[in-house]
Amino acid sequence: MAITLTEKAADHVSGYLSKRGKGVGLRLGVRTTGCSGMAYKLEFADAVNPDDVAFDSHGVKVLVDPKSLPYIDGTELDYTREGLNEGFKFRNPNVKDECGCGESFNI
Repeated sequence: MAITLTEKAADHVSGYLSKRGKGVGLRLGVRTTGCSGMAYKLEFADAVNPDDVAFDSHGVKVLVDPKSLPYIDGTELDYTREGLNEGFKFRNPNVKDECGCGESFNI
């Protein structure tokens, strides 16, 4: 089981945590929502929860709750810029279908 960040995503997270002045890493999970059933949750973590599964990728700690891990195992998180838009892009090998707007997925 592994969750990884590209070097670009890790640099972005590290820079943000540094500017923010606190935080231990990035928390990644899923929630039930949207037209396809699930959506990603992404937030900066200030502490490690006792049940978190932790991964280290390019020097950044990625924390995942055990309930979300089966849905996102093997995911690579990238940070991309396309024209005027920039943001995180999820490459999840478990996804079978995504909604048209790209906000939700199903497995």
